[in-house]
Amino acid sequence: MTTIGLPVALGIIMLGLGLSLTIADFTRVLKQPKAVLVALVCQLLILPVICFGLVLLFQLPPVLAVGMMMLAASPGGTTANLYSHLFRGDIALNISLTAVNSVIAVITLPLITNFAIMYFQPFDDQLGLQWAKALEVFAIVLLPVALGMLIRRFWPKFADGMDRPVRIASVVILVVVIAGAVASNWELLAANFAGLALITILFCLISLAIGFWVPRMLKIGKRESIATSFEIGIHNATLAIVIAQSVLGSTELSLPAAVYGVLMFFVAFAFGFLIREREPQTAMAS
Repeated sequence: MTTIGLPVALGIIMLGLGLSLTIADFTRVLKQPKAVLVALVCQLLILPVICFGLVLLFQLPPVLAVGMMMLAASPGGTTANLYSHLFRGDIALNISLTAVNSVIAVITLPLITNFAIMYFQPFDDQLGLQWAKALEVFAIVLLPVALGMLIRRFWPKFADGMDRPVRIASVVILVVVIAGAVASNWELLAANFAGLALITILFCLISLAIGFWVPRMLKIGKRESIATSFEIGIHNATLAIVIAQSVLGSTELSLPAAVYGVLMFFVAFAFGFLIREREPQTAMAS
């Protein structure tokens, strides 16, 4: 399951993302440079620093500390688009951010993970994301997205028809992957669940809050801020689990992402009601 099942599962999810993307989703970034730049700074710089502080504060064991940092380095998950739709965010901005983040993560995720491995030293042999493994990350993340985009470009009707089934499959796969990660290392999870639950919920809340309030303080519109909030708060936990288990060969590393992957849905849903864009009274009256 680890060597074949997990990469294939993530591949299907990333293929689904590609089926919904066009070149316009990347060029749209140029039309909203401020919102995109603020979101990227929050996600790529601020969040890893905050996560590092939380890991030190909670004094997590080295393996779980690296797992948390890997989670912080993972890009926004495709589920962010769904939450943005539910709570009236700018979905187009979400799609653009997910696309750009997935590309950038190929570089930043190995860098941040290697820093965490060097600092916390969870492995005796100092195994890190070397170039060969970084290429695995590239293949796991970008190739399925590129394939999905090609399908959409040349067979748009097929892409439209497959969009819903692949989305449903992605959610099912996400649940199965997280459940498998939890079950495969249940004893360690049970021993650390209290600490992991608290730090993951806190990290999720901080991520969502930063994603919303930093753009608002910089005079970015509310719908755009809702989009960035979910993009930054809903991490691609599946990606972190796949890299931990199939690339680095450690199920323990995947536990923070597994716990986060379960709890973030509830935290983000509750947070959405606090920040959602209300319909105008006139529209409701009509």
